Amino acid sequence: MADNSIQENRLSLARASLRLALERYSHLRQKQKNSTTELEAALQNQLDILTYTSEKLDRNVIRIATFGMVSRGKSAVLNALLGQKILQTGPLNGVTQWPRSVRWTIPAVPTAEDLENSAENFAEKIQVELIDTPGIDEVGGEVRGNMAKQITRQADLILFVVSGDITRTEYQALCELQKVQKPLILVFNKIDLYPETDRQAIYQSLQLLGNSEQKSTDATDEQNSESLPDRSNKISNKPPVKNFQPLEIVMVAAEPAPVQVRVEWPDGTVTHEWEPPPAQVGELKQKILTILNREGRSLLALNALIEARDAEANIAHQVLKLRQTEAEDLIWQFAKYKAIAVGLNPLAFLDILGATVADLALIRSLSRLYGLPMTGYEAGKLWQTILSSAGGVLLGELGSSFLLGLGKSAAVAAPHIGFSTFAGVAVTQASLAAYGTYAVGRAAQVYLEKGCTWGPLGQDTVIQEILGSIERNSIIDRLQQELKI
Repeated sequence: MADNSIQENRLSLARASLRLALERYSHLRQKQKNSTTELEAALQNQLDILTYTSEKLDRNVIRIATFGMVSRGKSAVLNALLGQKILQTGPLNGVTQWPRSVRWTIPAVPTAEDLENSAENFAEKIQVELIDTPGIDEVGGEVRGNMAKQITRQADLILFVVSGDITRTEYQALCELQKVQKPLILVFNKIDLYPETDRQAIYQSLQLLGNSEQKSTDATDEQNSESLPDRSNKISNKPPVKNFQPLEIVMVAAEPAPVQVRVEWPDGTVTHEWEPPPAQVGELKQKILTILNREGRSLLALNALIEARDAEANIAHQVLKLRQTEAEDLIWQFAKYKAIAVGLNPLAFLDILGATVADLALIRSLSRLYGLPMTGYEAGKLWQTILSSAGGVLLGELGSSFLLGLGKSAAVAAPHIGFSTFAGVAVTQASLAAYGTYAVGRAAQVYLEKGCTWGPLGQDTVIQEILGSIERNSIIDRLQQELKI
């Protein structure tokens, strides 16, 4: 369990990382106000995501999204948590047509005895929004896919609602949700409709989905998925055993079916009326509050960093793609001039010095072309990284350049060796120099695309720092495999 200071420190690191990212692209955001070039238009959405994520982090907003098929009671579950019927429900399928967000005021008194902080103090620092969504089988095709991606990107915690044994469609949706790197609670709703024996059997079947030690081949997965019902609540004999991360499973009755009650009136008359029992969501509420109090701020920080990292990666990819032709021309221009300078220069030590300066200048020029700020110190560190990672290629180029440079120097000092020897050595050395510059340029493109998220306070750097201090047996600890870089 993380104490308040540790969680606040993680939030502070995440905020600093996002502020740095926004500052890095401030020139692009300023240009957008005055132009609509292809580059600015392509980056608009990603820059908006960075801005939105930073604001969400500053406001301490945690979003909990529900997913599930139609008629599973997603809206009813949220209404029960809210304590009032705000979201529309009904007997017809597909009542919820579009996502809707509702602010959830944390109860003043926590339901879990082991909460570290009171819910009241927690609510003062964190805002919680519940997001209701259409059934995963209600909105089809590309619209559903885009909607789901947008909601899961915004969500910090996911509630997947089922109302019986899992179906093939639900299983496939769970497989997809397991990939989004967000904690997930499987909510078994409508338990009031099942006898205790069936209820426990379904619960045990759902537990098998979260048994991470059960592994199977693709063929076995396909065979098992065929045993799943399409729409019925029939208990599957062979539930799918794909390698899920452990699932939190909670049983609820968000909107229990009315029961007949006997009413005795003051005049002695007796009537029988139908009344709905109170919702049974206490365990789910306790589970959510426990997670939010123990890990809420850490989840908020990690999700913001992941979202910002993806946005920065998309920005870098778009910039490199749109500037590809210009970058290639720039690399070849440096390679050409470096080859000429190295080939004609008779002094070996100047070849090495000139080649290094040319490569550093190329890195800085590529940085300016892409609009990714880089100081001379950072360019030098990147050059060293490229040199070490390229290994024999660039080291060989530098070594050969030095040895060939000595050959040229000897040819100049001893005219009897002849011009042809000098020219042959110069051509060979120039070719190696040009190839080395091309290799540096191509490597610099890769590092410039990835480097923003790995530098000081880069999202990947901060994510690794947070994951390195995560408490054992926490929700985030269970997501370590998906969250690791």
